[in-house]
Order: sequence, then structure tokens, then C-alpha cells
Amino acid sequence: MSEKPTSFSIKNWSQDDQPREKLRDKGKASLSDAELIAILIGSGNREESAVALCKRIFASVDNNLNALGKLSLSQLMEFKGIGEAKAISIVAALELGRRRRLEDALQLDKITSSRSVFDVMQPILGDLPHEEFWILYLNNSNKVIQKNQLSKGGITGTLVDVRLVLKNALEVGAVALILCHNHPSGTLKPSQADKDITKKLKGAAQSLDISVLDHLIITQNAYYSFADENIM
Repeated sequence: MSEKPTSFSIKNWSQDDQPREKLRDKGKASLSDAELIAILIGSGNREESAVALCKRIFASVDNNLNALGKLSLSQLMEFKGIGEAKAISIVAALELGRRRRLEDALQLDKITSSRSVFDVMQPILGDLPHEEFWILYLNNSNKVIQKNQLSKGGITGTLVDVRLVLKNALEVGAVALILCHNHPSGTLKPSQADKDITKKLKGAAQSLDISVLDHLIITQNAYYSFADENIM
């Protein structure tokens, strides 16, 4: 009797089950997320194929690609069949996807709505485990002159230097500002501190004829706009 293969390598599967051939013959859109990751890792372990292994990994993060992208190398390597090389391949692929979203967002240089702000800033803020506060500096055509990280703090909050915001606005010739920060907890409800800093920045900017157009709270999949909610 022949020995059982030591792993379920893709090359040993039936042709209908081979994701590489499926991509070639039917196109990339025909593959599930698990099948795409399976192509990266090539093989599973003694008990399961690469696709089955990847399905199990996805199930551990509720089949959410963004959540998968947050797993560390050591967390991925806890799954039987995922060694350091395979874990690095997965992390690298998901990071490329994140950077692609970021490059797409950078092309949206004109702000037309709160949604366009979200599209620009979500790739930057959406997946962070800590809170960051950013400022978008706009010209009189609502085009982004500059994006600046103003502060980086713990998960409970961050500090905002009003003087630094306005100093930079004058230096780049901005006529309007949009405030953005993330809530790693996922909640979209503004805190009193969020409301206070919005009011403080808006008042200070008005004295220099600079408008504060909006303040967005950004999470992984959604956002809260102060302007849309009429609390600016």
C-alpha cells in the first residue's frame, strides 16, 4: 500500500478542486477568499487541504478579511500547517491589498462629501489598534493640500494641539479643515471630548478665517460625520 501524502498539496488534488487552475480557467473573481489564500500557502497539513485550512483560519476571524489582516505572524502560526514562511506570505499579501486601497484613496483628492473623506482616511485609520487624530487641509476648491497625523495615542484617547493645527494651516495656505480620528473600539458615538475639541478648533480657526467643515469618527467599516448629524 502506498504511503499517505504528508500534506494535501494543491498538485495532488483533482483538477476541479485546484484553485490555481480555477483562477486560470474561470478568472480571479470565481475564487473564494480561502481559495486565494490557499494559492499562497500551497499546501495544508496531514489532515486537511490548503483550502480547508484557510477556511478554518477565516472562520476564526468570522470570515472577515480586515480581521485576518490584523493577525500577527505568531497568531497565524498557531494553526497547524502554517509555518513562518506561509504566515509571512499571508501577511504580505494582505498588506499589499491594504496599500492598494490606500493608493486608490489618494486619487480622491477632491472632497465632495463625508463619504469621500471616509474613502481617503479609512485605509489609514480603519484597522489601527490605537487612536490617531488627523487633519485634512483643503484649498478653496476643497482639494486636499495635505494630510497630517496630528497625534497618536492609546486606545482611550489622544491629545490635540490646536496651535499646531492652525500654524500648519497658515503655512500650507489652507482655507478649510476636516478633522478625523478613529475609534478602535468600533463605536461611532462621539465622546464629550470629541465634541469639545471640535468646538475648540472651530472657534480658533474662525478667528483666522479658516473653516472647519467636518469631523469624522472612523471605524473599520463605517463612519460618523459631525456635519451630517448637524452638530458642527
